Amino acid sequence: MNQNLSQLSNYRQNFPALANKSYFNYGGQGPMPEISLQAIYDSYKKVQNLGPFSEKVGKWVINEAALIRGAIAAELGVSTDTITLTEDVTVGCNIPLWGLDWQAGDHVLLSDCEHPGVIATIEEIQRRFNIQVSTCPIMATLNEGNPVEVISQNLRSNTKLLVISHILWNTGQVLPLTEIVKLCHHLFPSPIKVLVDAAQSVGVLPLKLAETEVDFYAFTGHKWWCGPEGLGGLYVSAKARESLSPTFIGWRSVLKDKTGKPIGWQPDGRRYEIATSAYPLYAGLREAIALHNQWGTITERYERIKELSRYLWENLTKIPEIKCLRTAPPESGLVSFQLTNGKSHQELVEYLENKEILVRTILDPDCVRACVHYLSGEAEIDKLVAEIKAFI
Repeated sequence: MNQNLSQLSNYRQNFPALANKSYFNYGGQGPMPEISLQAIYDSYKKVQNLGPFSEKVGKWVINEAALIRGAIAAELGVSTDTITLTEDVTVGCNIPLWGLDWQAGDHVLLSDCEHPGVIATIEEIQRRFNIQVSTCPIMATLNEGNPVEVISQNLRSNTKLLVISHILWNTGQVLPLTEIVKLCHHLFPSPIKVLVDAAQSVGVLPLKLAETEVDFYAFTGHKWWCGPEGLGGLYVSAKARESLSPTFIGWRSVLKDKTGKPIGWQPDGRRYEIATSAYPLYAGLREAIALHNQWGTITERYERIKELSRYLWENLTKIPEIKCLRTAPPESGLVSFQLTNGKSHQELVEYLENKEILVRTILDPDCVRACVHYLSGEAEIDKLVAEIKAFI
């Protein structure tokens, strides 16, 4: 890494929320760095000073949007024209889910580890368009089995879309995205499109999405990137864009003639955007991404996350009353475990929060999830493990 790990304590001072607690909820929401908070404040102040609806602010907004698209595209390994700015992952997933041309009898396959928001959307699409929906048992492949084979066995000739997560939000399993996309695009004469919920992978995994040939990749800036809530994005490949209609429509989506009338869609990812947004958030996320990049490369940061996950996992496995969901060291920053002595997971979470240690419960499977970031430290993990032992 560019900085020695002994400097971690000083680096963590960039994040005010880390000063008085042991934080293990990055998969829910990451703590914003001070530089992002200041950038957001400065941006709001600038808008007010210039005049919220002035020509100068209009040009500033266009430039800010271009800058954040460029920063995001560089992190994802794609071109800027493929990026749509959204509010969050769920909005990003809704755009392709509602934008595809559904016909009665079309089939959607999703894994059994998808987020309730995505599941509910698909169920409503099923009700309205009379499509077929089924679920494949990916959770069972956490410790043995091949998720690609499981998906292959559950695809059908009428499958129009596969919906999966790159990193499963409940178990932390990393799915082999490139292999899955290749399977879906080539198994049948008509390629099956792939929508990825990337809530837990952006900011964790080194990504070159263009090389995976994935169709849709929905993500957020407020989790592992530690950016502001309310700003995320959607990657739509140039090929997939040809057949994806806009879902939400506004003045940012359309091209207009000289009289202001809409005459077509924007030629790039902007066609899926709507209208006025909290533009000062763009600077906040951009500064957060830049700050992370000061701590080595994304590959180095990912290796650090895996090292810390292994450290936590190994210490948890030494506690007789704890069962880790994974039987081998985790591949991501999500470490999920269960109490085997009958004590309540929710009570453990509440007990830890009283000790200024933040984790969360997951309902399916019933477990506790602790998330380690490259920002985490071994001493912080030691404190978590010690308090778990004290609770037990």
